[in-house]
Order: sequence, then C-alpha cells, then structure tokens
Amino acid sequence: MDWTQSLKETSKEPARPARCRRVVDQLASEFSHALIAVLLGKAYARTATPWRFWGLTILCSILPDADVVGFFFGIKYGDLLGHRGLTHSLCFALTLAMVIVWFAFKDVVRFSRAWWILSIQFFLVTASHGFLDAMTNGGLGVAFFSPFDTTRYFLPWRPLTVPPIELTLFFGPMGLAAVVSEFVWIWIPALVVLVGLAVHRKMTLRI
Repeated sequence: MDWTQSLKETSKEPARPARCRRVVDQLASEFSHALIAVLLGKAYARTATPWRFWGLTILCSILPDADVVGFFFGIKYGDLLGHRGLTHSLCFALTLAMVIVWFAFKDVVRFSRAWWILSIQFFLVTASHGFLDAMTNGGLGVAFFSPFDTTRYFLPWRPLTVPPIELTLFFGPMGLAAVVSEFVWIWIPALVVLVGLAVHRKMTLRI
C-alpha cells in the first residue's frame, strides 16, 4: 500500500453533528505532543533556559490543533484550513518558528548562528505535532506540504490509537485505548531518552 494518501484515498470523513458535540476528529493526545516538545527542548537547552522558552515550546507543540475551531464555522475536515491541514504543515511550522524567535527572543542577535539554531528548534517542535498525528490509525492524513500541495500523508508505521476529542468519550474505552498506546509508544521511549540525556550531561560535567 502506498504510504501517501490523498483526500480521495483516505477513509471517509467522519460524520459530525451540529457544533461538534460528538467526536469531531481523532488526534494524538496534547499531553504527548507537549512531552515530545519538552524532549526536544531538553536536547537543545544545554544551559539554563528562560521560562518563556519552555512555555513557547509547549505552545508550539499544541498550537497546530487550533484548527479544530474551524469545525464550528463549517470548515470541512479535508479543506485547506481543515484539521490536519495548513496548521499541521511544514510551512506553518517554519513560519511560526521564525515569528516566535523574532518577537520573543530579541536578545538573540537576528540571523546569527544562535538565532537560526533556535528557529530550527521551534520548527522541529511545531512540526513534531504533524508527525505524531501521521502515526495514528484514524482520521485523515496530514497535509505536510500545504498550502502548495493538499495531499494528506500518513507515515508507514502507525502504532498510535487515536483518542476522541470529546471528554465524555475520552474517559471511556476509546480514551483508555489511546492512553495505553501513547504510554507504550511515546511516553516510555521519551522518558528513557530524557533520563539518558540527564545522565549523559551529568557525566560530561564530571569529566
């Protein structure tokens, strides 16, 4: 099976009642997105880092899901501004990263090596959201190359069970299955890497 999926090739768009009172989409948990963001932040931050760095890091990791607001305004799942569309693209990740660094880190000399490295950090944090969603087993794929190409993509390996957005369903069997899959495939590996980074840096300081 081709690992790319266009809108025509994906599963049917889920039906959604008025004002999205039921499941409007399925996506990787925001907690997992934030954890991956912290992991990337730890890999970047070798010295003391201001709190605004961590706050913006987590914000960038969950901001792509702001597109779910579009459901309340009649924007369809498969539209350019639909869920997993433009805000999940690499173009959006790059734009957001540069805006964040430009306005929130004025103490970093613009276009210096440090400025570009910080921009890459926020780009990776934002882009990680789309890649996690592309590892789920439901919904439509991710429009990585939007707005230039609206083709939706999934990764070849999709071990994550998609959780429901609606809280009443999240605390049921669907939500439990999603939590278990994320714990196994995201939380455990991420925590292992975080501990490994901490140990490595501690040993490096002793040398």
